[in-house]
This record gives sequence, C-alpha cells and structure tokens, in this order.
Amino acid sequence: MKGLPRPSIGITMGDPAGVGPELVLRALHDPEVRATVHPVIYGSRSLLRRVAAAASLPWPQGLRTVAAGAARPAAKATVPWLYDTPVSEPIEPGRAQASCGRLAAGWIEAAVCDALAGRLAAVVTAPICKAALHAAGINYPGHTEMLAALTGRKEVGMFFWSPRLAVGLATIHIALEDVAPRLTLELVLATIRRVAAAMRSAALPSPRIGVLALNPHAGEDGLFGDTEARVIAPAIAAARSEGIAATGPLVPDTAFRREALARFDAFVAMYHDQGLIPFKLLAFEEGVNVTLGLPIIRTSPDHGTAFDIAWQGQASPASLIAAIRRARDMAAAKLETGN
Repeated sequence: MKGLPRPSIGITMGDPAGVGPELVLRALHDPEVRATVHPVIYGSRSLLRRVAAAASLPWPQGLRTVAAGAARPAAKATVPWLYDTPVSEPIEPGRAQASCGRLAAGWIEAAVCDALAGRLAAVVTAPICKAALHAAGINYPGHTEMLAALTGRKEVGMFFWSPRLAVGLATIHIALEDVAPRLTLELVLATIRRVAAAMRSAALPSPRIGVLALNPHAGEDGLFGDTEARVIAPAIAAARSEGIAATGPLVPDTAFRREALARFDAFVAMYHDQGLIPFKLLAFEEGVNVTLGLPIIRTSPDHGTAFDIAWQGQASPASLIAAIRRARDMAAAKLETGN
C-alpha cells in the first residue's frame, strides 16, 4: 500500500437507534483510520451530535459537513466528510422505528450510488435493523440482499473474514427448513469458487478450503440424509477439477477444533448459523463481513445494532475499524492488480 493514495471509504451510519452512530464517531477518532483512509460518512449531523452528547464522546476534529445531494467537495480532501441528511422525526435509541429504517436505507443507497459512480473505493456499512426496514416498507432480509438489488447482481455471497478464521456461506437469510431444498451442486460450487477467489485476493495463491457437510456425521453414509453424496461431494470434486484445494464434506461438529483449523485457510458452511456460531465465538471483535459477487467493495462489522447499549458510550468500535481496514486493503489490492 506504500505510495498508494488514501482511498475514499464510504461509511454508512446504520440504524440511528442502534450503536452505529457511536461506532462511526469512535472510528473517526482512530489514528489508523484518519491516517490511511478518507472517511466519507453517510448520516445525519444532528443525530451524531445527539449521540456524541449522550455517549460523552468528543466531536471529530475537522469533520466537514456537506448537504446530501449537494456538489461534492474536491477529491483530495484531508479531513473526513459527512453527507448530512436532515432528520425531522424524533428518534428514540434502542427501539426499532420505521423512520430509522428509511434513513438507514437511504444512506446505503447513496453510498452504493457513489461507489458505482467511482466516487468511493469501497463502502463500509454500520449495522441496520431488519424490523425497522420492514416497518418502513423496505422488504429485504438484510444488507446483502439489498446491496445485490441496488447493484443489479443476482448471485452474491456472505463471507466472514478475520486473521483467525474465514467462512463463506452457501445460503444466507433463510429458514433452516429451507436450507436443504435450496442447496444445489451449482450453488455450493459457486460458493467454493467465491471463497477461493476472496482468499487469493488476500495474497493466498492456493487457499485450502474446508467444505462442511449439512447433516450430522456428514450424513453417516446416507443414514441421516443424502445431501452430502448428492450435492456437496460432487461440488467439491468439481472445484478440485478446477484446481481449487477443496476438502470435505467435513463433519460440522469437529471442523472448527484447533487441530482442524490449522489444516484450512477458509471454510464453506451450508447455512448461516453453521458458519457464524464458530466465527463469532473465535473472532467477534475482529470479524468482518465481506459481500462477495458485487461490482463494488463492501464490508461491515460482524455484529448487529445492539439496541440494549445504544447511545450509552459502551459500544466497541473494533469490528467497524476492522471492516474499514479490510475495505482499505481490498481497495489497495484492486488498485495494484487492476481486478
């Protein structure tokens, strides 16, 4: 990264009633963030002021406010910007509200638009509340599906990265009973490919990918289901024929033991909690959610809105700062390689 320009990283404020505003304020005080990226905040100045007062946080030095929709400042700024959306509705911390859903969605849309136009090197999103989105009539299961729609992509994936563990998900926000019918050879193979590509972009030319089974004991030779034999094993074989070092199906309840972790650089899980329970146990503070398959770079913290501690000065910015760092490094790699 030495010698490369500081990338402009868009950071959305997330649900205003959650910890997102506090995380943004704390990130803007982080020396590494201020020294290595140009933060561009999509949010509300008045709300940030309220949260700063409630959480006893100082105001970020040099933060320049630009009205949402106004002409952009000069590209080579030395201070962070805030694209300010006026907020007229009362916001109550710690509660799902339709007004918060509308605001959060609007900030995401604006940041994605700027990223697609080349004004941002990457987008980092603070946590949103799905109930607030739905109350506002915005019916996406989460960030991932919304980002896919905004960028016109049908096939995207959730990938969780940390220095200790990396996990990609074959299925995302669906009911557990719908997982098995949704799994196909093509879907599992596409997920393996995306995870391998993500690890290669992190300077691992031949990543070792562990692919989890769906059923207990990896199906026990068909005793507990045939998804392993019918879908997962053929997908692994296809990936190996393409030169990907994929192994499995792995028995899920032993795949994340210390000895097993040393064998692999990343894992592919069949459903949300299968991958995220071990990930958050091992890497909650440093974990980053990366959306694969988008035409833009997008990362986020690996946690939610934490309504129970919103605006109280207790939220740790570690995961958001890790997400900014990961977005910065991905943007630098893209600039260096042209991919």
